[in-house]
Amino acid sequence: MNMKLLSLPCRYTLSRHLYSSCSVKDILNTQPEGCKKKLKGWAKAMRKMKENIFVDLDDGSTHRRLQVVIPKNKIPASLTYGCSFEAEGVLVRNPNYQLELVAESINVYGSCVVQDGYPFAPRKTYHPEYVRQHLHIRPRTATFSSLLRLRDKLSSAVRNRFAEDNFIEINAPVLSSNDCEGAGEVFAVKPDSENLVKEMISKDHQSPMEAFFNGQTYLTVSGQMHLECMARALTKVYTLGPTFRAENSKSRLHLSEFYMIEAEQAFIDNTEELLSSIEKTTSTVVKQLLEKSSDEIGHYRNIIGASKDNDPVNMVNVPYEVISYQKACDVLEKENCFKNSMIRGKPLAKEHELFLVKYNGQKPIFVVDWPKDLKPFYTKAIPNNKSLVYAVDLLCPNVGELCGGSVREDDYDVLKEKLSFVGLEDKLHWYLELRKFGNVSTAGFGIGFERFLQVLLDVQNIKDTIAFPRWPHNCKM
Repeated sequence: MNMKLLSLPCRYTLSRHLYSSCSVKDILNTQPEGCKKKLKGWAKAMRKMKENIFVDLDDGSTHRRLQVVIPKNKIPASLTYGCSFEAEGVLVRNPNYQLELVAESINVYGSCVVQDGYPFAPRKTYHPEYVRQHLHIRPRTATFSSLLRLRDKLSSAVRNRFAEDNFIEINAPVLSSNDCEGAGEVFAVKPDSENLVKEMISKDHQSPMEAFFNGQTYLTVSGQMHLECMARALTKVYTLGPTFRAENSKSRLHLSEFYMIEAEQAFIDNTEELLSSIEKTTSTVVKQLLEKSSDEIGHYRNIIGASKDNDPVNMVNVPYEVISYQKACDVLEKENCFKNSMIRGKPLAKEHELFLVKYNGQKPIFVVDWPKDLKPFYTKAIPNNKSLVYAVDLLCPNVGELCGGSVREDDYDVLKEKLSFVGLEDKLHWYLELRKFGNVSTAGFGIGFERFLQVLLDVQNIKDTIAFPRWPHNCKM
């Protein structure tokens, strides 16, 4: 026996066993009535009665709060709405048979004086645009803390889905020498230190933008091409990471920095298998989320007043409806209520996409077999109709396009001609070389993570799905 342990003062051992620390979520799930517990969190509401003060404690673990009952003679002066505090006491049932903590001691960590500029007053609701102006404090609101918990659960569900199907996660690079689709919507990267740039410029690379990496470098717009490399060795791969687009758009569906779920699979050479892979991803992820977080989802959707027409259960029910681009145009041509006219052979506008979803009963719908001029150079042509390609868009309520995917061009000569046509043969020689040694067909897709949240939760503005949104003229913190 350790004699040093026996010689420790009594307070070091008793305090550990009298009050065990835990979360509000654990308490409400396990209901340990009669136990002595220590809780730490923030005061979200306070109600004064004759002998006691009732404080709602929120520790961020759940949208539910635990009521702490504090005798008036034990209340610190600094215990106010918004403060952080610790409560030690016994868990008992109140007359409504709800569990509450009867506090035996209270310790305030950080006071909160609302009059000193705290942006959120008790018992008040605020417009999302106002809340967005206070990004550093926004997580303390009931709405956004719930969103962040669901965002965490969604990312876990995504990884579980792929792990169960033997996909291997790849950490695609944030710095890239390609802009994937060649659209030019990239952020260029260079060191901020001019002295370093001057030091690293060589005779062969005189441009300051090329000094560090000996070539132009960008923030990634997609991990697709890197996944294509990996799929030719590991068969099934995916990534979940940040991507960046330099678009001057402040719409409710666009961000300058957002996350993408991207997957690539070898030995797929047709649309049917690709659709099956996308369906399996979205349906199993949503099913898991509904099974494990239905209470949180219901809470969040109730707070924001989500539309009942946009039911996440619709994402679970497969197979989804499939329609060709030409058939979609037939449907849209019968309508004359669009602000942007539908022109066959041109991209679908957002209002066209949302109309097709409504036409399908507010359920997900695939649009397949696209004209080749509307899709990137790497998309494989349909053998019996070279004017069309094996491409697919998944359209969903609230956002329109949620997912885009395609079978990749695997013919060396055809791809070489395409790269030459778009002026990328020298820059993407490695991409072409993938088709030279032990080549296989591959197909893949990308799902906007924040848009996925918009679909599931009926969030109207994408800026309210991510902790620190970046959009044109806005990069706070």
